[in-house]
Amino acid sequence: MSAIALLDCNNFYASCERVFDASVKNKPVVILSNNDGCVISRSEEAKQIGVTMGAPLFKVEALLDENEAEIFSSNYPLYGDMSGRVMNLLQNFTPEVEIYSIDEAFMNLEPRKKSLDHLAESIREKMYKWTGIPVSIGIAETKVLAKVANKRAKKVEFREKGFLNLYRSEKIEAILKDTLIDDLWGIGYRSALKLKANNILTAWAFREMDSRFARRLLTVTGARIALELRGIKCLPFDLSSAKKHSVTCSRSFGQTVSEYSEIKEAILYFLTRASEKMRSQNLAAQSINVFIATDRFRPVPSFYSNTATYSANYATDSNREIQDWAIQTLERIYKPYYEYRKAGIILNGLVPAENLTKRMFDDAHFEKQHKLMKAIDEVNKKFGKDTVRFANVNPHGSWKMKQTRKSQSYTTNWNELLRVS
Repeated sequence: MSAIALLDCNNFYASCERVFDASVKNKPVVILSNNDGCVISRSEEAKQIGVTMGAPLFKVEALLDENEAEIFSSNYPLYGDMSGRVMNLLQNFTPEVEIYSIDEAFMNLEPRKKSLDHLAESIREKMYKWTGIPVSIGIAETKVLAKVANKRAKKVEFREKGFLNLYRSEKIEAILKDTLIDDLWGIGYRSALKLKANNILTAWAFREMDSRFARRLLTVTGARIALELRGIKCLPFDLSSAKKHSVTCSRSFGQTVSEYSEIKEAILYFLTRASEKMRSQNLAAQSINVFIATDRFRPVPSFYSNTATYSANYATDSNREIQDWAIQTLERIYKPYYEYRKAGIILNGLVPAENLTKRMFDDAHFEKQHKLMKAIDEVNKKFGKDTVRFANVNPHGSWKMKQTRKSQSYTTNWNELLRVS
């Protein structure tokens, strides 16, 4: 029976920053959320000085200054590119890789080829050598057990080793008895309350539950988790990248804006980003949702939030057409004299772009637009985001997200490549 490994990048966002800035390697490092609001990633050193996940910056700034910590604004293009490098590298070890999140992936491993311990050591060593990202690996018979092993691999007793192999291991019982039910993958807050009410406090107690009772208490999902803890594979290994049903792009503004031209500028910028994501999966949209909102905590003149939808007869992947939809939709919900703090768009009704219905009147014009968007995407992919863009799209408007501590886009912008002197 094949083994399942879960690879997790350690403190991923902070690790990405350290790859390109050696001066912060042994310092506490924190990454901030949009508009530099809260802590969303911490290095081990930052955790040790007491910085908690989700802490507002203003509450921990004095602590960070006192410990000479490095503070970074989130740099998502960099993190996304580094994630792609990590996931591509995993293909060298096994063709069966399921990407679970930006910094996690499941792998199907064959135990007979070489010892699993040796393979885990090799993956960790080459991952750090080729990407600079430290990783932890958990290995077991099932996904849920691999998740338990991965979490334990980050504990003090295994941190130096960096991996934990529970495949057919005698340690499973002791580790599951030491794993609280709240910490078990797939068990949310409400499910944990139900289990605790029935005196199920640890992963081992959950494993030993009657499967029928687990199903009655937590539906079929809970029963599958209990079976996975027994080493019975119930959660499928998904090697396909599922097509999206919708694509969203929204932001909180760096400052409030009230002019229609500024809101329109923001909406068209978000649309550009969402359309790129949509076309990267070879999809086209048939409708768009536009939403705007004022600041809930500083409502001027009062709180206002609204959304509207535009549905078309034909699906399209052309920015020019979707821009027309977005502008018409925004005009229906915009109100003057309000100070807006957030806006966004959702592209819905996604269908494969190669199967678009022929148009009765302007099919030739649409085909020209379709080819134009492909060409623009290729140029921007090669030379950097917004190298070619529509004139009405301004990526540097007054609504732009606050990123006062952002590092360079070392791998995604020609003008910000790492320089060695």
